[in-house]
Amino acid sequence: MMGKLNLSSPLRAVLAALLIAASLWVLQGARAGVEITDGAVGATPVTSFAKAGADGPHVVIAHGFAGSRQMMQGYALPLARAGYRVHVFDFLGHGRHTLPMSGDVSVIEGTTRRLMDQTSAVIDAVAEPGMPVALVGHSMATDVLVRVAAERDDIGPMVLISAFSQAIDAQHPRQLLLITGAWEAALRGYAVEAAQMVAAHTPEGGLAVNGDVERRAVVAPWAEHVAVLHSRAGRAAAVDWLDAAYARESAPRIWHTGWGILGLLAGLVLLFGPVAKRLPQTAAPIQRLTHTRLAVASILPAVVAPLLAVPLNPNLLPVLVADYLALHLAIFGILQLILLRRWGVSLGGLSVAGFALLLLWCAAFGFAMDRYAANFWPVGSRVWIIAAIALGAVPYMLADAALMRGAPVLHRLAIRGGFIASLGLAVALDFSGLFFLLMIAPVIVLFYLTFGTMGRQAAARVGPLAPGLALGLVLAWALGVSFPLFQS
Repeated sequence: MMGKLNLSSPLRAVLAALLIAASLWVLQGARAGVEITDGAVGATPVTSFAKAGADGPHVVIAHGFAGSRQMMQGYALPLARAGYRVHVFDFLGHGRHTLPMSGDVSVIEGTTRRLMDQTSAVIDAVAEPGMPVALVGHSMATDVLVRVAAERDDIGPMVLISAFSQAIDAQHPRQLLLITGAWEAALRGYAVEAAQMVAAHTPEGGLAVNGDVERRAVVAPWAEHVAVLHSRAGRAAAVDWLDAAYARESAPRIWHTGWGILGLLAGLVLLFGPVAKRLPQTAAPIQRLTHTRLAVASILPAVVAPLLAVPLNPNLLPVLVADYLALHLAIFGILQLILLRRWGVSLGGLSVAGFALLLLWCAAFGFAMDRYAANFWPVGSRVWIIAAIALGAVPYMLADAALMRGAPVLHRLAIRGGFIASLGLAVALDFSGLFFLLMIAPVIVLFYLTFGTMGRQAAARVGPLAPGLALGLVLAWALGVSFPLFQS
């Protein structure tokens, strides 16, 4: 028989439903009146945003490293509502592009040149005679766009978000707005320096003018490297900059899409708890660890995993650091499983209902992510990569599910903090080869906060085996779609 909802569950369900509804109202409101069409330029996936009958200038938007077309919707939608015809594409190896990045990343004529050629092909496909194309880019794309613009005579105003290109000088680009998150200290300083190349002593936010060169560096409040993509101040500044350059007037509503995304995902997590309480109660009593065993389970794998995995790094998978991460996860998880077995901590039996519910809910979460925030669905060439990562992710999440079940907050922080620390140790042991692990840490933290929370709620009803298996597959999926395909 299904368990009944307790008194707090209906309230949580109502709050979750209201949060989801309000978030969808915001996210769909940002899309209202905009036609969104998917296409391609050669092998490059391109999504176009425009109001019906729009004839404004074309804008090409490029994402940053490990990004995707979906991550740039925050800028694409208000620009489209302002009357521009906006085109966002996936770089090689990113999002749903089936071809990997390639070439030497250490020289401009290597990987950068391939990304420049790809960007130029997209510009060629949308450009119209006599109407310069505007460019907008984030992070890695800023360097690519600056170099592409230097080689063409049909580029109009540019907006660079979290820029770091060494190709910017006092004369190029001519019309440049730099947007940086308030919490990106180094990049914020660089943006001011770029403006002062044009006119010395130009303050942050001021307009630097020298002949036909105009430049401004603005700050997106309360934003870091990802939140800057949904800053209302930053997006409003981008619309104003392009309007001024093209002598246009528009006042599109800038929706709170960042909060909408967070609200939708939080609502899904919040709603899972009441639903999970309807699973049959099959879990065995919780077996708590002593403080000594907790320390051993946290520290021993954190030290041993990088010491073993770094020398053995196989470099077989065509995704940056994916094979190392699979090995690291496997060693970490297997060590914890061995310890748990010695201490008599059982994984329990397999609940098919719990396994299916978690996978279903994670699929709904992934659909929301993919539609509004970032690519979450893999192209065919990533499926076997996800399967390979799962060989490490499943044992890791089985151990995590057992350790997290019924554990107080400080114990959970200790266990999961140990894994993050072990990734840091791996980077210290091989900085050049494993630097990109630093970018995985935020993905892991987000996974803990969302999927990990749902896994604990399911484990309270059905034990750790089903949640561990389900979340191991989901973790492999999340990592397999997050990082670029790369072929040396």
